[in-house]
Amino acid sequence: MTKEQLETNMTALKLLQSETNDKVRDYQNQIVELEKQIEDINKPEITPIMIDNIHNTIEKAVEGFDFSNNDNYEFEFGMEYDGKVYVESVDLSCAYELTEQIVNNVCKLFKEVEELDTTEPDNHKPVE
Repeated sequence: MTKEQLETNMTALKLLQSETNDKVRDYQNQIVELEKQIEDINKPEITPIMIDNIHNTIEKAVEGFDFSNNDNYEFEFGMEYDGKVYVESVDLSCAYELTEQIVNNVCKLFKEVEELDTTEPDNHKPVE
């Protein structure tokens, strides 16, 4: 083979590789979209009004939390070379209480029902 033929073959292979990579990316995008659809298919439906209600409820729960109580925080102090003390970090030590308050308020928006046991056979179906 001549140098020209080898370069032509290499160019053709690079073109095929590029086209194949484009197809692979397209397939990967399709897979991601299908995975998202599979994940979304089992989600319960919600209306925009209910989303607004949840948003407002979370907002009220956060506003009702006592952020001004210093006992809710853990402070870590540091000292500069000139002897000045500063707060290096602040951690909310009772985040679980805030979370619990939010969850309780959101749960009040719903009526709890028993979950159907899908592992048991349906005894209400007529026997064939």
